[in-house]
Amino acid sequence: MLSSLRSAIGAPPAEGFAAARRHLDRLTKPPGSLGRLEEIAARLAVLRGGAPRVERPVIFVFAADHGVVAEGVSAYPQIVTAQMVENFLRGGAAVNVLARQAGARVVVADFGVANPIAGSPELHACPIAPGTANMTRGPAMTRAQAVRAIETGARLAEHALDAGADLLATGEMGIGNTTAASAITAAITGALPERVTGRGTGVDDAAVARKVDVVGRALAVNAPDARDGLDVLAKVGGFEIAGLVGVTLAGAARRVPVALDGFIAGAAALVAVTLAPDARHALFASHRSAEPGHTVILEHLGLTPYLDLALRLGEGTGAALFIHLARAAALVWNEMATFESAGVSQSEGASDRRAPPSGAPSEAGGSAPERERTPSDRVAPAKPARERRT
Repeated sequence: MLSSLRSAIGAPPAEGFAAARRHLDRLTKPPGSLGRLEEIAARLAVLRGGAPRVERPVIFVFAADHGVVAEGVSAYPQIVTAQMVENFLRGGAAVNVLARQAGARVVVADFGVANPIAGSPELHACPIAPGTANMTRGPAMTRAQAVRAIETGARLAEHALDAGADLLATGEMGIGNTTAASAITAAITGALPERVTGRGTGVDDAAVARKVDVVGRALAVNAPDARDGLDVLAKVGGFEIAGLVGVTLAGAARRVPVALDGFIAGAAALVAVTLAPDARHALFASHRSAEPGHTVILEHLGLTPYLDLALRLGEGTGAALFIHLARAAALVWNEMATFESAGVSQSEGASDRRAPPSGAPSEAGGSAPERERTPSDRVAPAKPARERRT
């Protein structure tokens, strides 16, 4: 399944960019005056290959535990992972509140929670193992487990897509998973551990220093290959992160937008783009996390976040907020009047602008008008990993 997913992912047609720009410039506003909202609308359109819509978004919240918590990297005990899964299932977590407001369905899945979870028909129970192994002593999981977790996440996404989902959002829960995300980020980007490691659940300075040391030891012990996303994932990743890799690949394969949450979801995106570089075209960076490693991820992927609220909760909360922006962008594309239909005069020189070919507004796609964007706004090719200094 993983092989077929990777082969199904390609870049959107380049000719969609110009058609999207023409459609947006025909709407009753100065060209580019809606700023990055136009960028979102155009990117949604080119990805979909037609008029964008955001009517049935789904947020995936995958949970798993991490053996590396034995190294004292979290302010919370491991039991909190299971307790928070139960909170998600009751609808009481932050992501539930924001998802209800956004009109999004939340899919909660157990990918490897170490402690028992109270039974619920809403829980997708697909544990790979009761938590990963301690990555400072060897690989976090086997390569086969990494593939299984990716494919399980992809199947959950495909079920949602088959049911009509038109936007996928990635969220997670797992005590210790910021340490795994830091290790993945350092491994793939080549950044030093101290640059990509933050406070996670709110640990103090001593614990941050300990996390940096743990990440460095995990990388030294396992020597993950930055060119092989599966190798990185198996050696220093997490089961829930692997599941989100599957969601990302499934969305990209179906040309459905994938709204990334923060640091951990970003680490999953790093792995996904390593496995299938053109998957980056489906990625929308909902926000910039307060975790320092997230900025490194965004730079590596060539993504500029749409929100910057100092969020660091995870769960998919930032992605839930982005749904409002994506829906607004789609409505602008579909419901704003054109100068012609409204009988509004265009600016001087606008009459020289080429009219889109018949049917272009519903067929076009692309990124935001390039003359209105700065280079940092564009989705750039992912950067190759730098050699880590020894």
